[in-house]
Amino acid sequence: MKDSKNPIRFIHSLQAVAEPFLAFLRWEASSGVILLGCAILALIVANSPLAGTYEHLLHLPIAIGAGEYTVTMGLLHWINDGLMAVFFFVIGLEIKREFLYGELRTASAMLLPVGAALGGMIVPALLYAAINVGLPTFGGWGIPMATDIAFALGIMTIAARQAPLGLVVFLTALAIVDDLGAIVVIALFYNSDLVFSALLVGLLAIAAAFLFGRLRVRFVPLYIVLGLIAWYAFLQAGIHPTIAGVLLGLSIPAAAKPEASLLHKLEHALEPWSAYGIMPIFALANAGVAISFATFDASSPIFLGILAGLCLGKPLGIFGATFLLCRAFKLPLPGSATKSQLAATGMLGGIGFTMSIFIASLAFTESAQLDLAKISILCASVLSGILGTAFFKLQSLGKTEAAPAKN
Repeated sequence: MKDSKNPIRFIHSLQAVAEPFLAFLRWEASSGVILLGCAILALIVANSPLAGTYEHLLHLPIAIGAGEYTVTMGLLHWINDGLMAVFFFVIGLEIKREFLYGELRTASAMLLPVGAALGGMIVPALLYAAINVGLPTFGGWGIPMATDIAFALGIMTIAARQAPLGLVVFLTALAIVDDLGAIVVIALFYNSDLVFSALLVGLLAIAAAFLFGRLRVRFVPLYIVLGLIAWYAFLQAGIHPTIAGVLLGLSIPAAAKPEASLLHKLEHALEPWSAYGIMPIFALANAGVAISFATFDASSPIFLGILAGLCLGKPLGIFGATFLLCRAFKLPLPGSATKSQLAATGMLGGIGFTMSIFIASLAFTESAQLDLAKISILCASVLSGILGTAFFKLQSLGKTEAAPAKN
């Protein structure tokens, strides 16, 4: 109440709460353009005379460690298993920040984005599963569940400048919950046989990190050491090591004032590296697929399942769940948006680039299936972006034409 009587202090407190979200929005939206450029560059290189060099570089063995704790993997695996652990660490920070300070901090605020995220995960997975049931490709059902927050926000800020801010916040919260759901799916369904002794070591390291976080310990090297132990232990246990990253992110201590917390400082420091460094590198390493129209099969259950999941399942799940929840609880649509704007947002939710490709690399071990899955993800993501942009443009066009009629 004291802050509300002092307008300047009250404004500063509002800015302190909003700043992490606004900075996050700027990073994610602008990084989507860079991400797209890197994906296009990777496709060009993979279909050029440099393709052989590109493949050789990706499979170049790199050894890191000492003695019996040395890990040797190809460059591609270091990017997907090592560098992406930092990306997942940042996701863990983002998820915790949203639950503590952001749009997910109260049950009422959580209702719509969580419901929409669940609808946007379940419906695409069911569509893919229905098309691939009984086939060896069934394991890819998790691929169309993910929304790429960088691409989706990037397109929304460029193509839908008139969209209500509340709708942008809704898409951001939805995508973060979506990331959490994808992480749970990866942890439960996309891991090899477990080595329980190594798993126990990893869990103990994470438990120690949570304990230190609970005690408000702010010594960053301690969390780095515990994270490295958990990462190595999970790798040996058969759990995808990036899970260590997100769990470590959730353990970082926060504070009543977001700007004073270690959580805020680490997210603020690492988010640009994740958005402008790690994600573009991931795109360069994973989007390079040799496209052969002679062998490409548009009737493949992989292609049809991913296309149906992302382009149809995502908008149906997001729009349907949000609309039903709004009707059931008598709530306005997010940001007081129109139904057309909500539908367009659901279409942008079908852009599933980064996390979808990541899950595809876990779901398919055969190179032909993985390449087809990547091409399918790219096609479905581009189509979803075009459809979402078109719907937003038609909405703004309709408002422009309707304005003179009111006068």
